[in-house]
Amino acid sequence: MPDKLPAPLSLFPPIDPYQTGSLKVLGGHELYFECSGNPDGQPILFLHGGPGTGSSPDTRRLFNHQRCNIIQFDQRGCGKSTPHGSLIENTTDHLVDDIIKLLNLLSIDQVHLAGGSWGSTLALAFAMTHPNRVRSILIYGIFLCRASEFKALYFEGGVVSQIYPEVFSSFIELLPNADRADPIKGYAKLFGSNNIELRNNALHMWTLLEQQASRLIVDQKRLQTEMANPDYVLSHSLIENHYFQQNGFLDGDQLLTVAGERLADIPTHIINGRYDLICPMITAHELNKAIPHSKLTIVPDAGHSFRDPGMCDVIIRASSKLHG
Repeated sequence: MPDKLPAPLSLFPPIDPYQTGSLKVLGGHELYFECSGNPDGQPILFLHGGPGTGSSPDTRRLFNHQRCNIIQFDQRGCGKSTPHGSLIENTTDHLVDDIIKLLNLLSIDQVHLAGGSWGSTLALAFAMTHPNRVRSILIYGIFLCRASEFKALYFEGGVVSQIYPEVFSSFIELLPNADRADPIKGYAKLFGSNNIELRNNALHMWTLLEQQASRLIVDQKRLQTEMANPDYVLSHSLIENHYFQQNGFLDGDQLLTVAGERLADIPTHIINGRYDLICPMITAHELNKAIPHSKLTIVPDAGHSFRDPGMCDVIIRASSKLHG
């Protein structure tokens, strides 16, 4: 008779930061940051997704606060960082430089990197630029800003349009017919519209499409709460679209080509939900092949969100093995 499987791990209890602060950087941006857990513990920098969502108190709870010094910051233009929604000097290279400045401010020489979705992209971009500052990488919902990945979410015929046709039809029908061939550029036009009602509808629909497809079973109460926050919707939609028009300001195919060499000395754990519609499994598979020493864990009963129980369980078990 097979052994009984262990009960899935859930988030650690809520904790408050022991330190908060702000960091002034180029472009007039002022970044909010916080540190939680044990100041003398393993330094872990968690990079939030989007881009444009901001940090969440719940992501602190993916790590053992007795063993870990959990560092988070709101990337340019989102969360508690100011000016809110700003696209000025807001690129991946700027964010990589921001991380260096933050680590220097906190007197941290090397850090464990963690993050999901866009957070995985930024973690890889930082690690490949500054490998000497990284102890390990723990990423989930792998995203490399390639055309095939954008198609999965935003384009007719992509996986989201097929699984959530009722949501996607509302998303695509907001665009004039001439702009439906490239919804990312089409929505950029709507965001710049002088028609305030149309602009607000576009901001709402851009974020709703992603949020609706993020979990296997959508928590409608949480979804309604998130969508009722105009600041969250504004920064998420504007900043994400800004980045995606430029393929994340990086070359995802080139990243795959050089990742194995650049990250050769960095332990790397890749996690992806089998049924992730936002960042389909194929990208995690390709990244694992590109980094021969990396470990890939496929979560059989999860989608994109760390809130899916299976995903939460795997991330917490992986984070408990960080050392060095």
